[in-house]
Amino acid sequence: MHALNDVSASFYQGEVVAVMGENGAGKSTLMKCLAGVHVPNEGSIYFDGKPVSIPNVNRATELGVAFIHQELNLADNLSVGANIFLGREPTKGGFIDRATIRSRTNRLIEQLGMQFTADTRVSDLSIGHQQMVEIAKALSQEARLLIMDEPTSSLTRHETDVLFELVRDLRAKGLCVVFISHRLAEVQEIADRVIVLRDGKNSGELPKERIDHDNMVALMVGRDLAFPEKKVTTLGKVLLDVQDLRVAHAPDERVSFQLRAGEVVAMAGLVGAGRTELARAIFGIDRIFGGTLKVDGTPVTIRDPRDAIAAGIAYVPEDRKQHGAIVEMTIRDNVVMAGLDRYQRLGFVQQDQHETVAVEAKEKLRIKAPTVAKEVGLLSGGNQQKVVLAKWISLGPKVFLLDEPTRGIDIGSKSEIYEVIEEMAEEGAAILYISSELEEVLRVADRILVMHEGQLAGELTGEEMTEERVMQLATGMDDSIS
Repeated sequence: MHALNDVSASFYQGEVVAVMGENGAGKSTLMKCLAGVHVPNEGSIYFDGKPVSIPNVNRATELGVAFIHQELNLADNLSVGANIFLGREPTKGGFIDRATIRSRTNRLIEQLGMQFTADTRVSDLSIGHQQMVEIAKALSQEARLLIMDEPTSSLTRHETDVLFELVRDLRAKGLCVVFISHRLAEVQEIADRVIVLRDGKNSGELPKERIDHDNMVALMVGRDLAFPEKKVTTLGKVLLDVQDLRVAHAPDERVSFQLRAGEVVAMAGLVGAGRTELARAIFGIDRIFGGTLKVDGTPVTIRDPRDAIAAGIAYVPEDRKQHGAIVEMTIRDNVVMAGLDRYQRLGFVQQDQHETVAVEAKEKLRIKAPTVAKEVGLLSGGNQQKVVLAKWISLGPKVFLLDEPTRGIDIGSKSEIYEVIEEMAEEGAAILYISSELEEVLRVADRILVMHEGQLAGELTGEEMTEERVMQLATGMDDSIS
């Protein structure tokens, strides 16, 4: 099977081109061929109308190609300026010219509207700000073809707006910006043209006037996607009761809410509002400073994740590769990891039981892999996330805490994840669904809780659940917030 099979694409000066497709469609592979990361087996690349060979990244840089990778490639022990000019340091008198690095870096940071400086250590920055450093690094190369692979996946809405203004400015200056994203609304907002790949082949193109949700989905998946309609369900008993909870992120704020059986409660808010910190504390990763927790009516004390698991709480973290799965291990080993104690007899591991549990999970969640012996790191992002979900579903928890469960996942996989979550709710679980995508929040939620600066700013139900109301609460603009 070829990652790319007879793919052709053209990129013109002064335009923003979105390259789209499901995970595994060949988007990143195509871009890596242009950036010198991969060398194609056959075919030709033309730059300024002339055939060129791009055997490595240095040659791509010489041609004016800059690539902002989806996975951050920063040395977090170095400063912002050192990262931006790493390997390309300007010199003066045979020594690194740190003053020039500092001044050029600060100009780039100002251009991006950020508040940190060239001397800030990268490890002190949020993931969103680290993404901005990657963007600054690419801009420092004075590229003519700028490739952005999922550049907004870790950015706030404000940071995304700043980035889009920058993209428009670069387009006006004659650059070609290639924009890869799973967020269809962003593509509609920024792209002049859309190129779609499917299964390593050209699927089609859309000019500006034909860029809309349905046209993009049709080219990407080649089938109609029926997102599950929210069912009107009779809610069961309270499965998670949180009262006056205080956590390290905002120790002076007290958060109270309840989750009922069969309910999906979305938690919205801006980055830094405290949603993730709240979930981590409930699961025992971070310290609880005060308040009470009840699971299924029983008071519980959560000191660590083992206590949470024993109480019937599951947590799917924001970063599945770092904290959700061990990608070097197989599907089978990941699925049974959280419940190893259950799959032992007289102190011995029951391998046949591991196999049975993993195969059942693979079939239930429709994980696309030949066998459960497949290494998780070799799966698409959507299937990796299904493995993380399967790990917890196999234990039958009462409460699921899901933190950005569809981040970096293509539209087809999102549809399948939504179906899984709907099934979990129908089977009686209570689900807290943390997401920064308002469209997603409105699609999955029975209720919406909105966080602002560590406090619960409000709760929305029924016709109140609109993007405008969520943003009013998330930004502290609602009059009812004290």
